[in-house]
Amino acid sequence: MQPVTKLERRVMTAAEQALSRQRHVSPLDVLTGLGWIPAGRVTDWRQARAPHLEAVAAVSADRLADALEIFHRWVGSRDLRPGEVEYLAATRDRRPLRFTATGEPGRERAYRTHWMPADLPEPHRERLTARQSKPPDLVVVQALTSFTCTGCGRTDAGLLMMEDAGPHCLDCVDLGHLVFLPAGDAALTRRARKASRLSAVVVRFSGTRRRNERQGLLVEEAAVEQAERECLSDEEARARRRERDRERRAVADERFQAELAEHIGRLFPGCPPRRAAEISLHTGTRGSGRVGRSAAGRALDPDAVTRAVIASIRHADTAYDELLMAGVPREEARQRIRADIDRVLHRWRS
Repeated sequence: MQPVTKLERRVMTAAEQALSRQRHVSPLDVLTGLGWIPAGRVTDWRQARAPHLEAVAAVSADRLADALEIFHRWVGSRDLRPGEVEYLAATRDRRPLRFTATGEPGRERAYRTHWMPADLPEPHRERLTARQSKPPDLVVVQALTSFTCTGCGRTDAGLLMMEDAGPHCLDCVDLGHLVFLPAGDAALTRRARKASRLSAVVVRFSGTRRRNERQGLLVEEAAVEQAERECLSDEEARARRRERDRERRAVADERFQAELAEHIGRLFPGCPPRRAAEISLHTGTRGSGRVGRSAAGRALDPDAVTRAVIASIRHADTAYDELLMAGVPREEARQRIRADIDRVLHRWRS
């Protein structure tokens, strides 16, 4: 029996995680799970700013083929059923997206095929396939600087849509009649989008986070008016539901933080219980973005829990913060206090 290679382990792990998380798995899930195709570059490809998926990959086409061969061997060892999914671009023409430079039909079909458990009920399977084949949202960008429309030549500083030839103003892409609905009211946004025959997501690039962030929607004015009437009619009921949801989340958070503190105590029996509780409260706060709220943290993965403990030690038990305030670069500051962290970890593990 041949030993399992490192790449085989990584591919199988990415496939298992995707299947467990969403009840289906595709080649794209595996390649993004490997980190070979960053999420931001997938967005570029989906918005037709790249000729094919291979063009945005961090590895060669041969390396991608190796991973997909391993993936299909893994599929053959599982009780999975295939379903072919349409991949359409987030452009007005909804053109089919290409995966490979050659466009060879067999390889393209292999990329489009998603795999689902054989025991999945047929209605569930059909819903999954329909949802995966749904065309992506049209995307409109809030310009950070003025731009010249490729269609009409007019200089503008408002909203634009990127197409093959370059930036286009909304009038040139037939979206000029839509109105902007800012993000913030989930019910209003959901209802306006449902009522609007045409809509587009508005994003703006964040220089600090290095990514596009959603700002709101473009929808028909009549759809906004209809959504506002619907929201006014059931405002009290939605307020009561929000309060019930808030209470339920608070109970779930408290339970999770208690489990996390208990897990810290098992991994680090020398850690004072009060400190373990403080760490779990800090890292397990909903919406904090800290390691305790990551998928691994919520699963109480030992590595994730250890990272949370190390982060606490770094700030509370070393001179790390003082070094940063003194202008020491972050990596150098971490190197200086590494021995201090190791000493505390050794004591807590005892």
